[in-house]
Amino acid sequence: MSFLSKIAEKTSRFSSLRLMSVYPTHYVEPIVQKDKQLEQKNDLSKLYHVPIKAAVNKSSDTIFHDDTKHKMINYITKKGNSALARTLLSKTLELIKRTQTEHMNLAKGEKTTINTNPETLLQQAVENCRPLLQVTAIKRGGVTYQVPVPITTKRSYFLAMKWLLEAAREKERKVSLPEKLAWEILDAAHGQGRVIKRKDDLHRQCESNRAYAHYRWS
Repeated sequence: MSFLSKIAEKTSRFSSLRLMSVYPTHYVEPIVQKDKQLEQKNDLSKLYHVPIKAAVNKSSDTIFHDDTKHKMINYITKKGNSALARTLLSKTLELIKRTQTEHMNLAKGEKTTINTNPETLLQQAVENCRPLLQVTAIKRGGVTYQVPVPITTKRSYFLAMKWLLEAAREKERKVSLPEKLAWEILDAAHGQGRVIKRKDDLHRQCESNRAYAHYRWS
């Protein structure tokens, strides 16, 4: 059974529930990307008479759209000034491109091993900063324990981008944010820097408190 068939069956089964959504549960998610539409072309005929949710305004099928960049812009934005956040991220990616191109031109060995794509470096930095576990305070018998628990994928991406921005904003204020953020992204993409150390410290703390892991289910 395909993915769309499972959605149609599940939504028809629980059509009476709303689950705190604007749309009723029998509405299905839109498919914006054309490559996914071609992959599921045979199953689309089953949804001709099934209502579909409206696509969100951030969804796009262009090759220039990237979910990581869009989320980073949202996290940089302050007081709704998304245009300024987009400009700051564009300058950050430009600085990353210039820095990597300079390293490639000065390199004496294999120049093809140096990645000059800033969007790829941003994604690699976020992936390297993603934590797998976190500690949560659980009280048992009047004593509060720091219990390691697994973290969801969505929150791990959020923490990775949040830590990158916090590390950039903690640097000296005389340097502009794009330059500081570019340094942090390059360090994280190469597996070093303060954000990587912060993630390793968190994992080390979870490892030291693994004896309390059973309190998660009690």
